[in-house]
Formats: sequence, C-alpha cells, structure tokens
Amino acid sequence: MITFDDRGLLTAVVQDVHTKEVLMVAHMNREALKRTIAGPHVWFYSRSRKSLWEKGSTSGDYLNVVDLKLDCDGDALLVMAEPAGAACHTGRISCFHKAVEANDETSNRIGPGILFELVDIIHQRAVEMPEGSYTAKQLAAGPSRIAQKVIEEAGETGLAAATGATDEVASEMADLIYNCVTLLESIGVPIEDVWEELARRRR
Repeated sequence: MITFDDRGLLTAVVQDVHTKEVLMVAHMNREALKRTIAGPHVWFYSRSRKSLWEKGSTSGDYLNVVDLKLDCDGDALLVMAEPAGAACHTGRISCFHKAVEANDETSNRIGPGILFELVDIIHQRAVEMPEGSYTAKQLAAGPSRIAQKVIEEAGETGLAAATGATDEVASEMADLIYNCVTLLESIGVPIEDVWEELARRRR
C-alpha cells in the first residue's frame, strides 16, 4: 500500500515520540525504508548524493525508531522516533526553527520573528567567526566573559525599571536578550531547551 513517487522516493516526516515536535523532513527509497523498519535507526536516501545514509552515522545524533505510520494516500510516512541528539545539521533539536511572518518588510522585523533571526545570526557568527564582528569577538572571549555581560545588562535593565527610566528599559532589555542568546550559543545549549522548559512550566 506504499506509493513511491516517479523517482522511487517516499517523503518521511520525523516526529519526536515524546515531545511530538516535528524534527525534520527527508526522503526514503525502498532500501532506506527496509532498513528503517529493521531498526534500530532511521535511514534516508540523499537526493543530492544519490546514496543511502543512516541519520547520525557521522554525528552520533541517531534517530531511534519507535513507530511508523503511513498517511491515507500511502505516499508519506510519519516516523515516530526517539532522538539521541540534535536532528538538524545546524545543531538544533529541530530543523523547523525559522519563523515565517508577513512579506511586508516592516512586519518581518517586528515581533517574535526577530528573536529567531537573532538566534540564527549569532549561530552563523559562531560558525564563521568573521573578522570585525562584535558577536564573534564576544564568543571568542568565552562563556565567562559573556556571563559577566549578562549580569551587567540584567542589572542595568533592573535599575532602569526601578528608577522609572522607562524609556531606557527596552534598550537595556534588548542588550540583555542579545547577551543571553550569545551565552547559550557559547556553551552549546540550544534555545529550544529554553522553550521546552517554559512549556514544562506552563499550567
């Protein structure tokens, strides 16, 4: 009842069996599906390399198969898996971490989307470490220095609020958020861990 496309491929959506978060989307051919069914890890077919690949074989971030479900048309597969690490090649838990907002340029720069943009930019700076970048300089200084900046900015934010300097609070808070995200990047803690902790606390 499985329907492969004209290239012999099947779309596979991977979901965390515990959190229900969608982790990634890739493709399987018959052999990749066969190996995935056999377990214990998820296999895919790379369209660019034209070869089979076992997720995690080089990074150690395996996807352990728990259950497989076909959609009603039989042309898409839902893989319920237990991740042994980050599913995304960027080091994030999920490949779906970029917010999509309205096409209007102003709308794209206002709202929660700017936070996701900030996370991506700081991660890019960490990977490329471009010369002249303030963020790269901060990251090179190490977590201890960045932690000091977090403490400093938290104090300035609290002071601005306590003294009634409300016109300064947004600016100080922006500095605090920037340094908090930079600190997470410097110690290798994905921001998704923060989202998960907030969700856990939600009542």
